[in-house]
Amino acid sequence: MTRASDAVDALTRRGWTLGVAESLTGGAVAAELVSVPGASAVLWGAVVAYATPVKHSLLGVDEALLAAHGPVHPRVALQMADGVRRTVAVGQPADVGIATTGIAGPNSPDGQPVGTVHVAVVTPECSVSESFRFDGDRARIRASSANAVLSLLHRLTWE
Repeated sequence: MTRASDAVDALTRRGWTLGVAESLTGGAVAAELVSVPGASAVLWGAVVAYATPVKHSLLGVDEALLAAHGPVHPRVALQMADGVRRTVAVGQPADVGIATTGIAGPNSPDGQPVGTVHVAVVTPECSVSESFRFDGDRARIRASSANAVLSLLHRLTWE
């Protein structure tokens, strides 16, 4: 099984729905999830909030937080994960939200090291972010980020 199929299986067994918010991964997490047969039972939707203002306007990330720390911050990832639950609401918010934000390179727009990544998962039971410094080129950093958020999702939803 893949990380995505493990996560879909865990969500299905709990009866939880999912929203995905992505920045540096640009839709890769959602693509991994929808490649899993049965993903439609849990995945309600995904948002690629690549531009910083979209993180605020669409996902509800606090404008003051973005101004103070920029878009690559653990609290930004948490607010993205929480906000996407409402953004993809179907009568009610999704049960779970996940998010990725970081710097894939080749350059850093704000001085943080290339490879700095924050992922987050918000469930009815917890809110968790994890921070990483991935090595490699842009493609490897993005793939590592997608794997990290799917691994965190699986760990937090597995019964």
